[in-house]
Order: sequence, then C-alpha cells, then structure tokens
Amino acid sequence: MSAVRTVLGDIEPAALGVCDSHDHLFLRSAASRGTALDDEAAALARLTGFRDLGGAAFAQWTPFGMGRMAEETVAASRATGVHVIAATGLHQEVHYDPAVLRRLRRGDGLAAFFVAELTEGVIAGDDPDGARIPVRAGMIKVAGMFHALDDHTRWVMTAAAQAHHATGAPIGIHHEMGTAAVDVFALLHGELGVPARSLLLGHLNRFPDPGVLRELAATGAYLAFDGPSRAHHATDPWLVESMTALAADGHTGRLLLGADTTSPDAGPGAPYLLRTLRPRLTRELGHDAADAIFRVNPARAFASSWPT
Repeated sequence: MSAVRTVLGDIEPAALGVCDSHDHLFLRSAASRGTALDDEAAALARLTGFRDLGGAAFAQWTPFGMGRMAEETVAASRATGVHVIAATGLHQEVHYDPAVLRRLRRGDGLAAFFVAELTEGVIAGDDPDGARIPVRAGMIKVAGMFHALDDHTRWVMTAAAQAHHATGAPIGIHHEMGTAAVDVFALLHGELGVPARSLLLGHLNRFPDPGVLRELAATGAYLAFDGPSRAHHATDPWLVESMTALAADGHTGRLLLGADTTSPDAGPGAPYLLRTLRPRLTRELGHDAADAIFRVNPARAFASSWPT
C-alpha cells in the first residue's frame, strides 16, 4: 500500500494535507558559517505559524551531515501536529569533512547507508557511525553543481538511485541556481532508471527558462518552485509567472511549492506560502489548481510503496 513516510510514522497520502514541499526546520553547514538553523524555539514558531494558516505537512530536505536535529524535528512535529518528512542523502562535497565521505564509502557503501536511514532509522547526529534512532527518512536529498555534475554528484546520485530501487523513496534534487536540471534528469532517469514520477526537481524558479521548464514538466517529473522572497534571489515574479505558464500548458499536476528557509534571515518562510502565495495562485489559476499544488501533488510526490 502506498504511504508517505513521516517522522512519526507512515500515513496515507490523502492524510498529508496542505504541504510545504521543500523547506528546512534545521540546517547547518561548515561551508555556510553564521547562518545555521539550530534554534528549537524558532523552528517551533515557524511550524506553528504555518499550521495556524492551514498548513498540515512540511518536507524537510536537510540531508545527513547538515544538522538535521532529528530528535528535535520529531518533538516539533508532535507539538504542532504538522506531519514532517525527513530526508537522508548528501549535499555537495563542500559541505562535508573528507573523512566523513571516506567513511561513507567503506563497507556496504553509500546506497546501503541511505536504505538503512529510510527503513531502519536515521543517524541522530552528523557522525556516520553514530547512534541510530527509530525515526525513518521519507525521501532522499541530492545536489547538482552549477551547470555541471561532478564526480561527487555522480557518486551520490548513483547511490540515491540504488536506494530508490530498493525502497521506492522519492528523490529531491538541489539544482545550484536552478541549473543542470536536464543533465540531472538524464542521469537519474535515463542512465540510472529512476521513474520520472519519483524525481522532485528543486529550485527551478531560479533559472526560469520556459523551454527547459516545459521539457522537464513533460517528462512526468515534479517541478519544485521554492525560496520565495529571499533578499538575494529575486524569484517571486519568475515563480508565479513560470507556474502560471506551466499550468496553462497542462502541467498543473507536476508542480510543487516550498519556502526553502535556509537561514534565520532567509525570507518570510513557510507561512508566506499560505498567507501570500496561495491567494495569488488561487486568483491566477483557480481553486482546483492551487489545491493541486499545495495538497494533491505533494500527496503523490512523497508517496511510496515502502518495503515491509
């Protein structure tokens, strides 16, 4: 049976509700000093604000080794009643100590590590040999480079594809400034055989080439638009314009929307999706299309027939 895997357990896709399809409660990287999301009270406040506007689910794309704070995420989900989907996976190489990456290559390798986090429980901290807690990831997060795929990217994406084939887990992709999405799709789908419906292509509002967006939407992959109103990304006009154009071309069923909060000052966060963008998309596209973007599409995108 198909289910969405949350930090509190598996739920029926229809129970997911209104979803922020790409965001972070907690996030930390040595490559981005001074911008960590690691304040439990602030995370709880963001999630509460989202819930109070009708939000019911939150996909946290924070992968292994980047300060997921899994136990705190569980506590926030319990306290607010918001379903939270956790991620396994790896980001770009720059975010990791080389010794950690070497340890992930040993033994059964990276794919087995991802599978264990999806089926047994996630590592509580950022040590690959750390204690595992009985909270399972519900997706895999990977990342491309700016207009390129390097060796690290190919290694991680190959492992993600293997883990997908073992579990059915959806794969969410960070595209650096929205680039290389066609190359990423060719690797994950064309070479590695991941079904298009299991690929969530992120940050596409940052590279709003209409032809590329139509090409990607036609594959059956999900197109994730995220990061509204960031001071360093003038994405809002592109975001709404691109989503409206894709809906007009018949691709409403492939669209996802998230806030992608990556630092304490990275924009208005998840509540903005429901307070500002949902009314605008409803005006532009109609109630049914807006409902698809916020509720129907995420229920399909994050669902899998998980192994028993």
